[in-house]
This record gives sequence, structure tokens and C-alpha cells, in this order.
Amino acid sequence: GCDIRIMAESAKLAAAFVKRGVVPESGGTWLLPRMLGWAKASELIFTGRTLGARECLEWGLANEVVPGAELMSRATAVAREIAANAPLAVQASKRMMRMGLNENFHDHVHHVYLQLLPLFKTQDMAEGMNAFMEKREPKFEGR
Repeated sequence: GCDIRIMAESAKLAAAFVKRGVVPESGGTWLLPRMLGWAKASELIFTGRTLGARECLEWGLANEVVPGAELMSRATAVAREIAANAPLAVQASKRMMRMGLNENFHDHVHHVYLQLLPLFKTQDMAEGMNAFMEKREPKFEGR
């Protein structure tokens, strides 16, 4: 259920619920078909197979795989990269991505437009544009 998944080379993932006599909980039967497509999700869920980190990367379950000793530093670097952006825009982007999963394109474009209107009035948007024009890194404050 994470937006971005970084795995250590030694990590494993298993949807082994059927091996325990139950179904995947916490949205597994909802999320996995959307992430992987029906056939791959079926394979993972119905077999209960354990995947290594490299397989998870190949299947699209991980964004990247790093040596275990680098996991926290890499995750922190990605978090800092996200945090350097305009927080209101990041939040709105995530909201729009989630909404887009359940609506048609026409409706989605309209909802994105409605999200843009209040963002155009923020100090962060002005700072982002000014920083671009001045060829410098922006300093966002979430306002």
C-alpha cells in the first residue's frame, strides 16, 4: 500500500495467505490486480509464492532494490527529494492520482482543473515560478 517501495537486496515478499487457508487482507485483493494486472496478481495470490527483491522489481512491486546497508539512506534521500517540493502540490497530486483510479478521463481532467485553481493562489506556486525564472532552487513553505 506504499506509494514508493524501496527494497533491500535481501528482502522478500509473499502473499502466502492461501498457504494459511485465508484470503489476502488489508486490500491485497483490491491493490494487487490494479498494480500488477489480473494475471500476475492471480499468480502471486493463488500460488502464495515468495518473491525476492529482484523479482519484486521485475514485477513492479518495488521501485528499486539497493544493498541492505544503503536502504535507510536511499529511502531518506527519496523522502528529502519529495519534501523539497511544494507540499500542497504533492498532496494534491496524490489525491488526484487516487481519484483517477475510479473515474473516467473527462471527469478526471475536470477534477485536476479544480485542484489547480486554489494552487494558483498559493505562495508556493509563486515561489516555484520565481525560482524557475531565476534559475535557483525553490524554498517552499506549504502556503
